[in-house]
Amino acid sequence: MEQIISRRQFLRGDISNLRPALPPPWFQTEQSFLAHCNQCGDCLTACENGILERGADGYPQVNFHNGECQFCAACVRACPTGALEQKPGVAPWSLHISINTASCLASRGVLCMVCGEHCAARAIRFPPSAYAIGAPILDQAVCTGCGACVAPCPVSAIRMVRETA
Repeated sequence: MEQIISRRQFLRGDISNLRPALPPPWFQTEQSFLAHCNQCGDCLTACENGILERGADGYPQVNFHNGECQFCAACVRACPTGALEQKPGVAPWSLHISINTASCLASRGVLCMVCGEHCAARAIRFPPSAYAIGAPILDQAVCTGCGACVAPCPVSAIRMVRETA
């Protein structure tokens, strides 16, 4: 899937968003998803949290700035083509958090624990530090990839990225 920068992003100078689009949960492979998805939009309307949106290429994609994924599988049940397939014992996707520590408020000496407060899995911790503000520590093994930490970050220092094999 090709990521195209929107006019609004261009005019705001927001080119940091130039990264591959995140497909919906329970897509199997990119090739299979693109081959089976007919861009009907049923998964978009079925998404209870409204995190699925139509990408510039017409395919559904996840936007964690709209909320978090609760893994309800409504998108899978709504998909008429089998482009999204929930398999027992298989994770919904292989996403992980990437924290830009340079832009994180903790690196500027500002106490902010918003991402950790929104993480129900407690994958983001702030260990105490003498004479300094504790920087966020991420436990990838605990992270579910729900994206609850992305939107609340006041400086957009957190993003979800696809794991590469």
